[in-house]
Amino acid sequence: MNSLTNIKQPIEEQLGSFEKSFMASMKSSVPLLDTVTRYILKRKGKQMRPMFVFLSAGLHGLINESTYTAASMIELLHTATLVHDDVVDDSNQRRGFFSINALWKNKIAVLVGDYLLSKGLLVALEKDEFRLLKIVSDAVREMSEGELLQIEKARKLDIEETVYFEIIRKKTASLIASCCACGAASTTADRDIQQAMWQFGELVGTAFQIRDDLFDYQKHNKTGKPGGVDIREQKMTLPLIYLLNQSGRAEKHHIISTVKNHHNDPKRVAELISKVEASGGMRYAHEKMLEYRGRALEILAGFPDNDFRKSLNQLVMFTTERER
Repeated sequence: MNSLTNIKQPIEEQLGSFEKSFMASMKSSVPLLDTVTRYILKRKGKQMRPMFVFLSAGLHGLINESTYTAASMIELLHTATLVHDDVVDDSNQRRGFFSINALWKNKIAVLVGDYLLSKGLLVALEKDEFRLLKIVSDAVREMSEGELLQIEKARKLDIEETVYFEIIRKKTASLIASCCACGAASTTADRDIQQAMWQFGELVGTAFQIRDDLFDYQKHNKTGKPGGVDIREQKMTLPLIYLLNQSGRAEKHHIISTVKNHHNDPKRVAELISKVEASGGMRYAHEKMLEYRGRALEILAGFPDNDFRKSLNQLVMFTTERER
């Protein structure tokens, strides 16, 4: 397993500098806003998005001020979407911490998300980074469309595989795609390279999401039982879609009824998880994940062989082999 410490090695110094500048960019003269943003910074994740930006930049040239701008922009816009997502999903937790809406209510959470969104746009405009702004704005549009498409399709629950891939391409993969494309755009003007890096990121993001889908059906370290969280949240993920496609009309109706009407019944959820496993749904999803990962690594193999490419390769493996 590739450790994040090893993966970060070629960009360790830059990530350290970025963290300081990002914290400074979050500061506000409004005390309430400053309190909320400090809370957000305290519970940040693994820095996956800045890693994709800096490694993609280093792969194609010298990391520079534009690279830092790209990383700040994406991190601000991504944080804004997470804050808004928690409001949309009525979620009280994120990464084991209370969400902003749980602590400060929806009105403040929406306004904080708006503030972060505007800061992200201003970071680019202040530096005249219009190419970066276009790449990231495209990603934010796609993410919003993906979220709305998922809400629209969730009413019926009988989602086709093509629709599922369209949703995750927009919702999850577009953000990682923008990290890779912006990183490349900060060090090379070659549009073909930028486009290839967008495609690379999209494939990685898709594989990343399928890995997430699989967690729901794998036994939890503490309880020894599968989570079933996605089923309880009425989300149609790839292993479940595969089961539906293998089922007859009556069985399909029973599965959809479990997700729609009995998603809080532990017995029905456990029964559905067993059916997914027996149908080969998990195996199918795992194979699809490997297929997307393989296509991403093929694109990467066409670029210069340096430490940045090696770390990007390891980061792709990490996203698909991680245990959470």
